[in-house]
This record gives sequence, structure tokens and C-alpha cells, in this order.
Amino acid sequence: KIFMDTLKYLQSNEFLLDVDLWRLFANLEDLNKMSLSFVSSFFEIVKEHVNNPESSMDFTFILRKYFQGELCQTHQIYCLNYSSAVFYLENLRQREDFGIYLKWCEQNKLCKRLRLAELLVAPLHRLTRYPLLLNNIGKRCTDEKGFIWSVKEKVEKSIWDLEGKVKWLDNFQKFRQLHEVIVWPQVWDRDKRFFVPECLKQSLRDNSSENILSSTDRLLHEGRLTLAESARLVDVYLFLFDDFLLITKIKRNKKKHGGWDTSSVPACPSLARELQSLVRDGGICTVLDQPIPLDRLILRNVDPLHVTVFSLRSAFLVQHENRYGQCIAVFLLQAQSETAKAKLHKIPFLLQKTWMSRIETAVSSYTKQHETKERAAFCLPAESSGI
Repeated sequence: KIFMDTLKYLQSNEFLLDVDLWRLFANLEDLNKMSLSFVSSFFEIVKEHVNNPESSMDFTFILRKYFQGELCQTHQIYCLNYSSAVFYLENLRQREDFGIYLKWCEQNKLCKRLRLAELLVAPLHRLTRYPLLLNNIGKRCTDEKGFIWSVKEKVEKSIWDLEGKVKWLDNFQKFRQLHEVIVWPQVWDRDKRFFVPECLKQSLRDNSSENILSSTDRLLHEGRLTLAESARLVDVYLFLFDDFLLITKIKRNKKKHGGWDTSSVPACPSLARELQSLVRDGGICTVLDQPIPLDRLILRNVDPLHVTVFSLRSAFLVQHENRYGQCIAVFLLQAQSETAKAKLHKIPFLLQKTWMSRIETAVSSYTKQHETKERAAFCLPAESSGI
């Protein structure tokens, strides 16, 4: 309330008018009123029983009123907005005026040194405690025990459903941001050999990148490596999906294709830290060549002799073959650390082994899955005993 009331006061005086209260706090006021009403009603019965021991502590009416929809539904609305609120808060935090507002509120003694992000998560924890409360009531209850267990089960189911929705929403936000960060150059931009007249470019534009990425549930591993390109090393970011490997070149410019400023887009909390940092810096990941299908990917380790002669450290080779077994692309990748201390602890070597292991596992899983599908497709039905 300290943060919310202060922001309302500032906006009434024409400060921070562009800050969206709903995006930040959602239905927190409704949730507060509903929770307070539940607690007040709950303790009224307790108080009445203390004053008059002959009266029974019958919570059935209150539990039915609040847990048959209102209380859990209000919590669901808040929880579903939580990821978006944290996402929005991270973006606002970069502003000087909003930073001053946050710092002023955090100095209030009632905040107990907690920041806004730490306070916003509290209602999520509250919801998970309701089944414990109902369980304790059920243990000590003589009448309506079956009803209380059914309410407890309903609340637990509500929490399970909510976890699924939150996970889906988080995946959706991550999926959406990957589309904003990953840039797919047109074929004539990737390779100057392909000449296409301006009048034909519109009809040849590739709009299938959304379908290629599909859901982020398919993303198995990601991270930054370096690519050996002639006489130089280039920063690249790899995305390993369950059916292909995508190699992108890191570009830290402030403008995306079409003039889009990615620095204005907050980093999704579920993104990897390296990618979050890239998004905050306004960077993009440009697809280097094309997705490498796992059934066309050959992984090769670099011989120790070559490591010594060519000064290659923690390197491995990714080879892309076409359906005829011809090599159409080769990528020499290296795992390097940013600090000399990390090199002493052999972190680059471990990164290399991790990447090779993840790719090998993904290729193996993909191959087994498709072999099973092919066997099922060609499997003939059992011969009838009547023939």
C-alpha cells in the first residue's frame, strides 16, 4: 500500500503519469479487501466462541462463501498478472524518476527493508498456505469434516491449475521475446550470390520464422560461445531445440530491423541471464546461416594436436550435411571465459563438454523418436485368424 498510495499521490500531482497502476499492482486492492473480509469474518466466529464457549465454531458458511470462487478467483487474477508485473517493473526501474520513487518508498520503516519486487510476490505465498489452514481446521472439526476436505481439495486443484497457467504465460512471454530478439535475414542478405529484383522481394519474403521457433518448451539448451571466422573470433549465441540447432551472431546495436529499439523492451525473467543482459543492452541475435536439423548434424571433437598447433582451446566442430550426405556448412565453435581466473578453473573446457553432451543427447533422442514413428507407420495390422 505504501508503494501504491505513493504512486497514486504522485500521479494526482502529474508525476509518473505514464506508469500503469494495473500492470504493476493488478487487482491488489480487491485482493486486500477480500482477504481482510475473510480474516475478519473468520475471527468473528472465534471471538464469539471465546466469549460464549457454548456456541460452536462453525466455519462452514465462511468457507463456502470465500473458497467456492471469490477468494481463489481473486488470487488467480493477481497471480496470472505477477510475471507481467515483474517484467514491467524491471523496465521502469531503469528510469531515474521511477528509481527516486522506489528509493523513497523503500526507506519507509513499514517496508522492513523489503523492495517492491519482494512485496509483490507475497500474495503468491499466501495462496499456497490456505490448504494448510483448511487441513488444520479439518483435523479439529467434528461436523462437516467431509465438506472441509472437499474445499481443501478444490483449493489445491485451483493452485495446480494456476501453476499450469502461470507456466504457460511465462513460456508465452519467453516465446514472444525470442521472436523479438532473433532476427532472420532474408536469403539475399545472407548470401550476396542470390540476386533478387526489388519487384520480386516482397513475394519471396520468409514469414515462417514464427512456425520454426514454435513453443519454447522445445528449447533444450542455450548459451554464448565464440565462432572461429577466418582470422577472428565472433560472439555467437546458440539455441538448441529438440529438432534443430540455431546459431546466431550477437549484435549489440541499439536498433533492430525496421527501426525497433530493443532496449525499450524489458528482459523476460525466464530468459537466460546472458540473453537478459543482451536484451537490456538493446542487442539482437541475427541468424547466421539456417537452422541445422538434428538428423543432418555431425558433431566432431577437435584433435588435441590441432588444439596446440592452431591455439584452439575448448573447441568443437558442428557440421551441417544435406540429405545427400554433402557437407554444406561447418562451424568451429569455442567455449571461452571472460576472466583469466575462470580459465584457471577450466570453465571453458566444462562448457565445451556440456554443449557437446547436450547436442549428442538431443540428436540421439530425435533419432530414436523418428525411428519409432517410422516403424509405427510401416507396421502392418495383424493377420485375421479367419483368413
